[in-house]
Amino acid sequence: MTRALILGGTSDASQLAAEIAHASMDAVYSYGGRTRAPADQPLPTRVGGFGGVCGLADYIRREGITHVIDATHPFAAEMSRNAVAACAETGTPLIALERTPWAKTPGDNWIEVGDVDAAVAALPESPANVFLAIGRQHIAPFGNKPQHAYTLRFVDPPEAPLPFPADVIVSRGPFTLDGELEMLRTRGVIWIVARNSGGDGARAKIDAARTLGLPVIMIARPELPERQRVESVAEIMQWLGHRTCLGA
Repeated sequence: MTRALILGGTSDASQLAAEIAHASMDAVYSYGGRTRAPADQPLPTRVGGFGGVCGLADYIRREGITHVIDATHPFAAEMSRNAVAACAETGTPLIALERTPWAKTPGDNWIEVGDVDAAVAALPESPANVFLAIGRQHIAPFGNKPQHAYTLRFVDPPEAPLPFPADVIVSRGPFTLDGELEMLRTRGVIWIVARNSGGDGARAKIDAARTLGLPVIMIARPELPERQRVESVAEIMQWLGHRTCLGA
């Protein structure tokens, strides 16, 4: 009997949950707990960490999990690494639902860097209006360049003081090209810092930057252990032994 664990938090994971619920499969959806008001799911849901590799392995054994799907954000590297290790320890099949990274196209002005510290270093010394599209967990290093006027966008309002003054937008995607163009123009943004998340839901800011001729400091995805990965919900359903019904 299949009992799947979805490590979620992305729009892809939500689509997968809908497919699994439609197929009447036994599954649990897990949120990492970083979002205070996560989207409702049509499956039994748990919120919070597992306590590292050992905690996740214990959960897999205790709950009778037979399959694990890593549908976390491409930059949730710690969770993805823990999933690889815990599934190896328990002998549980693991697959990753991983978006295709964005690829540079004609008209893009990207400065490609390996991590957040390199992104800070790539910003100019002269004061500028900068949109940090990187999530609240990774903004602190930008305090090393306090001369810039930063715009941040979070799903939830910040609970604690920010490490530097900033214009905070509280909004949940997906975002449209027109909306991103208006946001960038209204705030006079001339630099964008983004993580190469891939997918369509967050791409509008990249398209808007191309339209306006703005430079984008693009942070590469973290290196992860080797694992089976696919790019569509349909492929996950096939891996689970079911045919998709609601669309890939």
